[in-house]
Amino acid sequence: MPGGRLTHDERRIIAQGLADGLTYTEIARRLQRPVSTVTREVTRNGGARDYQADRAHNATAGRARRGKPARPRPAPAADEHGRDPETIRVLAERFTAMLVDTGLTRTPARVLACLYITDSGSLTAAELVQRLQVSPASISKAVGQLEEQHLIRRERDPRRRRDRYVIDGDIWHQSWLANARKNARLADFAHDGADALGPATPAGARLERTGRLLRQISEDMVRAAERWHAASGDLP
Repeated sequence: MPGGRLTHDERRIIAQGLADGLTYTEIARRLQRPVSTVTREVTRNGGARDYQADRAHNATAGRARRGKPARPRPAPAADEHGRDPETIRVLAERFTAMLVDTGLTRTPARVLACLYITDSGSLTAAELVQRLQVSPASISKAVGQLEEQHLIRRERDPRRRRDRYVIDGDIWHQSWLANARKNARLADFAHDGADALGPATPAGARLERTGRLLRQISEDMVRAAERWHAASGDLP
């Protein structure tokens, strides 16, 4: 019943979906509910890793019995562009879930989503710690992984004598080319392996086919990046 409160059965579907590795969007589609409903439900009740249907249902029932507080907290003020903080928070959760689906672990995904929806496109490690409420060590590990994948870059802030982590419109182009280079290296390895094992042997033939596939994928990726570059005309 979209628009009403979640039922116990719906919460069980959410819990099962999380256990199966589904995204919030996929779970919402199963329930025929808005994605924001699923996101708020999971965030309010322990997050994707700790969500439990029975506990969430009992907690919601307890809140309903207590009724509205005598002095409700005021809603967070809109930012300088008039945007609703809750809308931004839900957007960040959805973006994070999608990035996790691509293979990123959760903290790097949260860092990348945070940088992407920040108007400046850059934050220091301390600012990321404050915004994401995680440890400095977690941020250090996360940004290291993102730098390795060419998804963010590091800049020195001379005024504050600290590093800033930056995201810009070119990151997906650079990451795409980095993946193309990885596929090319794998193709070279597969061809070398085929030569070592003998192309006529079953293992050698398997590596030879793999090498041809990876080489084709790598070349197609490079050509696609070049076409986008030529069409956009805004990259160096």
